[in-house]
Amino acid sequence: MKSIENEGRRAFMGGVAMAALLLGNRSLWAKAPGGRWPKVAPPQSPRISDVIEQLGRTRDDAYSWMKFIPESGERNRTNLPPAVAKMLADENAYADALLQPTEATQAELVRAMLARGSDAAAAPALEKDGWIYSSAIPPGATHARYSRQRGGGEAELLVDEGLRAKDQPYFRSTGHQPSPDHRWFAWAEDVIGNDRHRICIRDNRTGEIRTIVDKDAYGYGGLVFSPSSRWLFWIWRDARNRPTRLYRTSVDGKVTDLVYEEKDPAIFMSVKRTAADGFVALTLAGPETAEVRLVPARDETAAPIAVWPRKTGVRYEIDEWDGSLVALTDLDDAFDMQLLRLDPRDFRTLATLVPHRAGTPILSILPFKRALIRLERADGLHRLVILRPDGSEQVIAFDDPAYAIELPLEQSYDAASVMIAHQSPKSPRRWIRVDLASGKQTVVGRQRIENFDPHDYQVERLFAPAPDGEMVPITLLSRRGAPKDGKAPLLQYGYGSYGVPSDPEFSIPALALVDRGWRYAIAHVRGGSEKGRRWFLGGRKFTKRNSFTDFIACAEYLADEGYTAKGKIVAYGLSAGGLLVGASMNIAPTLWGGVIAKVPFVDMLNTMSDAAHPLVPLFRPDWGDPLADPRAYDYIASISPYENVRATPYPPLLCTAGLKDDRVAYWEPAKLVAEVRRKSTSGNPAMLMTDMDSGHQGSADLASEYKEKALFWAFAMRCVA
Repeated sequence: MKSIENEGRRAFMGGVAMAALLLGNRSLWAKAPGGRWPKVAPPQSPRISDVIEQLGRTRDDAYSWMKFIPESGERNRTNLPPAVAKMLADENAYADALLQPTEATQAELVRAMLARGSDAAAAPALEKDGWIYSSAIPPGATHARYSRQRGGGEAELLVDEGLRAKDQPYFRSTGHQPSPDHRWFAWAEDVIGNDRHRICIRDNRTGEIRTIVDKDAYGYGGLVFSPSSRWLFWIWRDARNRPTRLYRTSVDGKVTDLVYEEKDPAIFMSVKRTAADGFVALTLAGPETAEVRLVPARDETAAPIAVWPRKTGVRYEIDEWDGSLVALTDLDDAFDMQLLRLDPRDFRTLATLVPHRAGTPILSILPFKRALIRLERADGLHRLVILRPDGSEQVIAFDDPAYAIELPLEQSYDAASVMIAHQSPKSPRRWIRVDLASGKQTVVGRQRIENFDPHDYQVERLFAPAPDGEMVPITLLSRRGAPKDGKAPLLQYGYGSYGVPSDPEFSIPALALVDRGWRYAIAHVRGGSEKGRRWFLGGRKFTKRNSFTDFIACAEYLADEGYTAKGKIVAYGLSAGGLLVGASMNIAPTLWGGVIAKVPFVDMLNTMSDAAHPLVPLFRPDWGDPLADPRAYDYIASISPYENVRATPYPPLLCTAGLKDDRVAYWEPAKLVAEVRRKSTSGNPAMLMTDMDSGHQGSADLASEYKEKALFWAFAMRCVA
């Protein structure tokens, strides 16, 4: 559910004329067999042969004409080829027409979500050097306001994102942070929808806000103030949207210098300050390698120096604690990570702080002067460990069947306690201060949820047997006392790629669905990291099929145990989770009552054969290289959802896309929908909805998020009505 919390949003654009025609002709609303869907003729995309020869293999991609990459600039409404523009408009109009009978249900769901409250982003303030920084979504608003105050004085507004988002078709921000001297406040914002940010800086003395980088910045872990507060280090994206350069810009915006340029397209970049402000750390990482380069605080204009040169098979991150550097690394086959103490001058290993423990992966660390905090998993569940300079440790864990712990960033290195956030599918966020000396926990804030009693819900942690004997974890949310009689419909979410876990977080949209008699399941399939690095490797590259069979095994187990029934399960996945649900749909089409695929990665073979794609070089270790490796070609061809559509009774399918998305472009779901529509024997609809203003993520506001979830849930309800 981590990937669910702030996903892309839906905007019904395009095809207005056709939609008006359909809506105006009531005779077209005669019900299809079963009474679920209006009888509307779907668009028919032409098939134009495009024979591709590759590694001695031949395929015909008859929908390749749908792909459009402009020679310069971004895709938008005005530069689309006429055939593509018509296809997207027709698809949007068709989806709107089919889903028109669900509009009342959608509205009810949105009201139910909004009635629970809108302060999901509110959190207790964090104190740094006497300043208290906080953010919250005001009542009735959908965007956050960032503020600070000192010594009990009047709050000072830093950023009102509602004002900055006003009249923008798209708005998403990230990276909010004060400078170490508190003179400045910076953040990155995307007002286009293509993940290319501008960076803004506020002078806290005058209140003036300036755009210090006007375009092409990378906002996600891509900006940080220098320890002196005189410079802002930031990452630039090239024409293919790859983060490739680190720049240093003076806070007055007058001087910008290139610090480092990465030539390897398979390397990703992020930048941060180390915990005690001793260094600026540039991390260069791929799926199987890493290199950290440090700029010391004593010489902020120096060239960054590598701690360890990159080496295939060795991943590491660097921070500082207790007068030394700390490396979180898998060196020497520590696949679930270990912690090493390094000399800050010559980077040699001084000691092992935490040894490798197979099956207990270390996820992240947060150093404080008084203790080193690490977040890890034990038996698949989060726990916090306090490591003190004297070597003593204290474990902080919780009794919930399934839960998630978060470590908010920007905590003061000098703090005597660490702030954590705890949540579960039936427990809203609680912010807890944990004393670093004693481990004492103090709840300092709670997410306020109206019209909600956690005792009305039940969370279970279940395990489904996979075909090869592995036990796949499931997090299940139900109304308390719901019978196990096989009658309840169920929505099953999964992701299972890149080692990204699907943590059991609190979700107002999930509650809204469960309140209507549904169950909500998260399938923690292989390819994620819920059970450590080996769980990830067991669903990666040539073992990727395990992710799909795990997902199917979870659904079958839930049906066999009476939590639901086959045919009443709606599969839901996004991005690489779209690959999961698309492949599972091909393998077991009659198991699912419906399938929701949000910006889905479903055209694997063609995308991984595109060396110009911004992410292909980076993720070849995860998927294989069908341009150079015949085995990889054949394996990808055997699992790619688009390549494996067949004549079979498919369930209803709803796919979404963002026109400006360069991670998973609109033509991937467009091809899948066209092929399912052509071959399905069931008569069930296959729909594509494209947001013409967004990219891989939608505009970040609660109203948009709730509208999208209401659309998905209403579609799911229609599927099993």
